Amino acid sequence: MAVSRKSAPDHASAGLAGFEPSPALLDALTLHLPFKPGHRLGLGLSGGADSAMLAVHAHLWASRRRIELHFFHVHHGLQAAADQWQARVHDLARRLRRPCHSLRVQVRADRLSADGMESAARDARYRALAELAGFAGVGDILLAHHQDDQAETVLLRLLRGAGPVGLGAMAPSSRRDGIVYWRPWLEQPRARILQASDCFTAACGWQAVQDPTNLNPDYTRGALRELLTPVLDARWPGWQSVLQRQARLSRETRDVLDSVARQDLQSLDLDETGRSFSLASWRLLEPARQALVIRRWLHEQGAGMPTEARLAELMRQLRSVHALGHDRQLKVKHGPWLIRCVRGRVLLEPAGTD
Repeated sequence: MAVSRKSAPDHASAGLAGFEPSPALLDALTLHLPFKPGHRLGLGLSGGADSAMLAVHAHLWASRRRIELHFFHVHHGLQAAADQWQARVHDLARRLRRPCHSLRVQVRADRLSADGMESAARDARYRALAELAGFAGVGDILLAHHQDDQAETVLLRLLRGAGPVGLGAMAPSSRRDGIVYWRPWLEQPRARILQASDCFTAACGWQAVQDPTNLNPDYTRGALRELLTPVLDARWPGWQSVLQRQARLSRETRDVLDSVARQDLQSLDLDETGRSFSLASWRLLEPARQALVIRRWLHEQGAGMPTEARLAELMRQLRSVHALGHDRQLKVKHGPWLIRCVRGRVLLEPAGTD
């Protein structure tokens, strides 16, 4: 671990003289976070305005509830100012008298496109947060994603052709690598967070860092913010709240579809391992539900989601194969797995097994 610094015990008023927190931002924490006194909680702190204001408001919220709060900073080393950002983060932690832990990661930027580097940096960040959580004994981490982030995610996924699951975008809470990530500000507009940040700077003198890649059109999100967002703001004011609502409705639709898929899968005479089901029972389902149940089956087996082309080909073969599975030529490779049909049952097995 590159840096691990701890401060003295926290005090709610430490470092906040003259600052009035946003009631809406505080209320959102109370509404969306279920933690009780004594809980140990982490918070991802990049040093930007969003995460800094989450740190400040979560500090106040946690102090009132006697919740132990740790700040986690991931140093990507991709920007010349990264060391300064790390110092700024630890300065904020000292002002709030909260423990702050940093970890430096390496991202092979020389071999990646801008979009590839963005994705690689995100994956590295989550791995680092999980490592920091283990170091601090934390199982829950707060992230500062807000309404504008959510709206951008919906737009990007729509442009990539995502279905209802993808358009659900970021969930208020999600699990990754054994850590639960909480996003209590998904309904909060970034303008409200920036206003709080300006007030904090005026009162306390601490200033958030600025990441130039956020508005760099070489990056997907940067292009959206620099080129598309101004047009949307001018033509459709408030579009972010509309797309945030779309994400919520898509998640509700996804939950219903998941429930239907789980019920259908249980009706297919699964074996004890869950790796095979009855072809005849599957054929009784409507086509859309046939696709849903295959996706669910593969997901539960940890086999990953198939592409649309692979799923279409698999369903075509399953619909045309002999009802008793005598056609042993049905073999569809799916990553390290093979999907086969034997004696009327659809099987998932490691590739290479014969």
